[in-house]
Amino acid sequence: MGLNSFQLKCIAVLTMIIDHTGAVLFPGDLVFRYIGRISFPIFCFLLVEGFSHTRDMRKYMLRLGVFAVISEIPYDLAFRDTVLEFGHQNVFFSLFIGVVMMYALEKNAEWPIKVTEVLLAMWVAVFLRTDYGFKGILLISIYYFLRRYRWRKHAAGAVWNLLWNQIQRYGVFATVFLVLYNGEKGPSMKYFFYLFYPLHLLVLYAIYHMIR
Repeated sequence: MGLNSFQLKCIAVLTMIIDHTGAVLFPGDLVFRYIGRISFPIFCFLLVEGFSHTRDMRKYMLRLGVFAVISEIPYDLAFRDTVLEFGHQNVFFSLFIGVVMMYALEKNAEWPIKVTEVLLAMWVAVFLRTDYGFKGILLISIYYFLRRYRWRKHAAGAVWNLLWNQIQRYGVFATVFLVLYNGEKGPSMKYFFYLFYPLHLLVLYAIYHMIR
């Protein structure tokens, strides 16, 4: 019973599509954005799960980094209507920084060093202007440090959502799905989810120009 990681990814992708559809096609209707707040906490949770179970950490980081670069032009087209700009970077960059941070954290046992690494990762996210910025790195850190404490990590994740602006507070509903996680993987299809991100942004960009 419960939800496996594949099913959680499907929920995250579906709510992400709703969010981006609202942002690109219906910017005045915030209901789309409220629903979309569910996706990022789930992605961060699954990022930590993937980090904990991956057999090849370098390939995992490389994959995230490559798709961060691949997704940037579709991201800028969809949300900035331009081929490339550097005022805001897509969420894959946030996830990539999060994985690099966790990799560094695994190498050091001393807490002062761990805290420094988290703060450095947060600074990099702000410097690069990645989606969710330092807040996203903070959520990844929460799920990482509390990964062995089921209820604590879900409670802390819920609090993270409630700390920010009115829209992100709706992300607290992601906790409903996360507590149902059964620890099972389910079907892989990992490249489908990676490819889906830039492809759905290109589709939204095309639709936007067809109906404008």
